[in-house]
Amino acid sequence: MKITIVGAGNVGASCASLLAQKNIVEEIVLLDIKEKISEGKSLDISQMLSVINSNTKVIGITNDYLKSKNSEIIIVTCGITRKPGMSRDDLVKINAEIIRSVIKESIFFSPKTKLIVVSNPLDIMTYVSYITAKIDSSRIIGMAGILDTARYRFFLSKKLNISPIDIQSLLLGGHGDTMVPLYRYTSVSGIPIKEFLSEEENDVIIEKTKKGGEEIVNLLGTSAWMAPSASVVQMVEGILKDSKRIFSCSAFLKGEYGFKDICLGVPVILGKNGIEKIVELQLNQEENQILKKSANYVKNMIKKL
Repeated sequence: MKITIVGAGNVGASCASLLAQKNIVEEIVLLDIKEKISEGKSLDISQMLSVINSNTKVIGITNDYLKSKNSEIIIVTCGITRKPGMSRDDLVKINAEIIRSVIKESIFFSPKTKLIVVSNPLDIMTYVSYITAKIDSSRIIGMAGILDTARYRFFLSKKLNISPIDIQSLLLGGHGDTMVPLYRYTSVSGIPIKEFLSEEENDVIIEKTKKGGEEIVNLLGTSAWMAPSASVVQMVEGILKDSKRIFSCSAFLKGEYGFKDICLGVPVILGKNGIEKIVELQLNQEENQILKKSANYVKNMIKKL
């Protein structure tokens, strides 16, 4: 079984490393347009494998999609990353052209693949991938909600002084500033979050979550990569093991939640076919209004493209 990662930057290389450590695939192809980058990083990862008892083969390739042929999953991490002062929206036009090219090449050599899109702006790039690939939308999945939820759980755990492992939650909507917090669906080991903090206190945590990626950009001068990579690997594992786990992912909607022709973060069941089902929650009026605002923002970005 082969998995291809397009883009050998921080996220792509970290995905390859974490996935190799799982030892659940036969071969990982790390592909980049820049010469020597993927070869060098794949060599470094390969020399780690005997230490961690992994039999996964990691191959670095410069701009040759033939090597990605018949990949079970293709992870798209390429594109320019945010710099200090840049928003995800600043990346739209540049990254859309990159994604179109990557998706055409990827689908040509792996027509049955599942695509996991990581490039920003996430929901827009997932939509661009869908209209370019011309395959069933169940096979195109944007990684966003898992990362947003992970950041939310982290900040909550710091506030409550408890383990983030015990926090369960879902965040819907667009990745970033328009994410939709679901206070009613958040709990700690089954105990509703309202038993720990008020909705107003939770709103402060949500604001920190929305700025979580921006904070890292300001500190490091580039986007985060470890948490996004771990989120991707969790999705890959869910697909390969047909786990039927529920994750919040960016999916193409065909009427779910009242929206059509848009990619937006919603709960989905992941399995061997990709998105097995979109889970529709019974949102209240306030939650619906916030989700609609988020969807309109994504729609406007699509129109600009």
